[in-house]
Amino acid sequence: MTLNPHAYLLIAGTFLLALAQTLFLPPAKAEEVDTLAQSILEKADEIRFPRGSFQVEVAIRTTSDQQSEALHRYRVLSKGNENSIVLVTEPASERGQAILMKGRDLWIFMPSVSQPIRLSLSQRLTGQVANGDIARANFTGDYHPELLREETIDDADYYVLQLTGVDRSVTYQKVLLWVNKSNYWPFKAEFYSVSGRLLKTSRYENFETVLGRLRPMRLVMEDALKQNEISVLDYSNMKLRNLPDKIFTKNYLKRLE
Repeated sequence: MTLNPHAYLLIAGTFLLALAQTLFLPPAKAEEVDTLAQSILEKADEIRFPRGSFQVEVAIRTTSDQQSEALHRYRVLSKGNENSIVLVTEPASERGQAILMKGRDLWIFMPSVSQPIRLSLSQRLTGQVANGDIARANFTGDYHPELLREETIDDADYYVLQLTGVDRSVTYQKVLLWVNKSNYWPFKAEFYSVSGRLLKTSRYENFETVLGRLRPMRLVMEDALKQNEISVLDYSNMKLRNLPDKIFTKNYLKRLE
């Protein structure tokens, strides 16, 4: 059968229209998944820490095959995800040191040094704990989430989110986060370097009712390369606290107690 020129034009036009729709229209399903991933991450973050200004005590115990247990204690003052101060309370030899975070900029004040020193979020604080692990309260401001898959572990269903750093200044370039589908509790996380190497894993444990929500009051972090090197973060005395903006400045660090 021979088609006339008008039929050829009709077929060609239909094909080009379909091709344009495929190439240039945004996929609705992908947008829905991204929106869902953002919602899951925000709900998990709200469970980990309150949204408003708060204070919390953190005890970090680190154990390994090479050395005996090391204990560090900190008091964290946090306002949103952009402002926080970490005060060292133990050991006594480090008491008086303070870390200030504004945005993703970090400085440490030491009584023996006249000027604050610049730090990075990824720099190790103690054991398996990086500065960003304790200074920044949530993942939402630092990562673009994507719903990677769903998994069932011990009869519980989880969302698995892939978190990609918004830029190179974040604590980790990639994080995989498991979030319980029924209650949005964070379950575990894996932290990766720029090259894609697994650095460490963490588990969220000891859920207790604090400030009206069940929250994980323990975080267990394990080195992915060094066997049996573990840091356990225990949170306590979490309370809401009015924190004026003026305290989150380098000039104010010396006055904090």
